[in-house]
Amino acid sequence: MKLATELAAPGRAPYASAAMRYVITIAGLILVLGVLAGLKGAQIATLIGFGEEMQKLGPPPEPVNSAVVEQQDWEQTLNAVGSVVSSRGVALSNDAAGVVTQLHFESGDEVKLGEPLVEIDARVERAQLQSLQARLQLAGQSLERTRMLAVSGVSTQAELDAGESEVRSLSADVRALQAQIERKTVRAPFEGTLGIRSVNLGQYLPPGTTLTVLESSKAVFVDFTLPQQDLPNIQVGRRVRLRSEPTAPVLAEGDISAFDSSVDAVSRTLKARASILNAEGVLRTGMFVNVEVLLPEISKRVVVPVTAVVHAAYGDSVFVIEAKPGPSGSAPAGTGPPAEVARQQFVRLGGTRGDFVSIEEGVSVGERVVTAGAFKLRNGAPVTVKNEVLTDPKLDPRPPNR
Repeated sequence: MKLATELAAPGRAPYASAAMRYVITIAGLILVLGVLAGLKGAQIATLIGFGEEMQKLGPPPEPVNSAVVEQQDWEQTLNAVGSVVSSRGVALSNDAAGVVTQLHFESGDEVKLGEPLVEIDARVERAQLQSLQARLQLAGQSLERTRMLAVSGVSTQAELDAGESEVRSLSADVRALQAQIERKTVRAPFEGTLGIRSVNLGQYLPPGTTLTVLESSKAVFVDFTLPQQDLPNIQVGRRVRLRSEPTAPVLAEGDISAFDSSVDAVSRTLKARASILNAEGVLRTGMFVNVEVLLPEISKRVVVPVTAVVHAAYGDSVFVIEAKPGPSGSAPAGTGPPAEVARQQFVRLGGTRGDFVSIEEGVSVGERVVTAGAFKLRNGAPVTVKNEVLTDPKLDPRPPNR
C-alpha cells in the first residue's frame, strides 16, 4: 500500500500544472474582457454625453434666402378674359372665272394696298380690247372728217350726230372691257398679312373661289365681357393691358373703344371692345388673352415675393425670421451674429402682380421672411441667412426669350 502511494505521487505534478495554466488563461481572458468593456462603456458614455449636448444645442441652422416685407402701390384693375379679333379681315376670292396664269404671293406674305395677288387668263378679253380700240380710233377719225364737212355744209347734222354717238358707244365698250380685264386680277384691298394660299398655278377657278385670307397686321380688336356691377367703373378710353396668363409679361396695351348697347339678359354681362396697336405682331386673330382694365384708383398693399409662400392643404403660410430667444426671453449675447429661427406664420393671400403676392393678413411691413429654402423648414427651426444668390422680383417681369 505504501509502495502504491509512492508510485502514484510523481504522476500528480503534470495534472496540477495543466490546471494552473487553465486558471491563468481564464483569468487573463476575464481581465481583457473587463478592459474592453470598460473602454466601450467609456465610449458609449462619451457619445451619450455628446448626444445630450447636441440635443441641448438643437439641430444645425438651415441656410436660407430672405426678403423684407414691403408696401407697394398697386393699380386697381378689372380682370376679364378676351379673344383677339381682326380689325380688318377678309377672305379674298375671284370675281371672274378662269385659269390662274400668275401668282404674285406666297403664304404669310406682307402685302400693300392694291398689290396684285392673282391673275386669271384674260387673253381673249385683251384681244377684244385691241379690236375695240382700233374701231374707236377709226370712228374718231371719221367723226373729225364729218365735223369738217359739216362746217362747209357738205355733211348733215344727222351724220354728225351718228358719228358722235358711235364714238361714245365704242368708248363705253372699251371701258367695260377694260373693267372686265381688271376683274381678272385680284388685288389686296388693304395692307396686311396673308394667310395660307389655297390656289395653284394653272388651276381653273369658278367665281367666288377663296384664294387666301388677308388680315390687317397693324391693329386688332379684343372682345371681352365684364359683369354689370363693374359698369360704373368703366368707360370708353379706359386703358387696358393684355397678358397670355395672369402672371405673364404684358403682351400689348390699348384702350376701350366701344360697348354693346345692352347687357346680356342671361349672363348679366356687358360686351366691350378694346382697340390694340399690334405693331410687333404678337397678337393673332382668335388668340385667348387675359385683359386688365386699369382704374384710376391706387391701393397700398403689403407684399412678399411669391417664392416666400408655402402652399399646403391646411393653408398658406410664410416663415418669418426672428431672433432666437435666450433663457430670459432675449437673444443670447455673444461675439458672433445672433442666432435666428424661422416661425411659421399662416397668411391670407390677396392678388398677384408679377413676382409679388399681396398679404391681406398675417405679416407686417418690415418683417423678414424666407424666400428660398422654406420647403425644408419647420416651426422654430434655426436658420442662417445666406443671401449670396439674390433674386430681383419685379411687378412687371420681362425675362429674356431664350
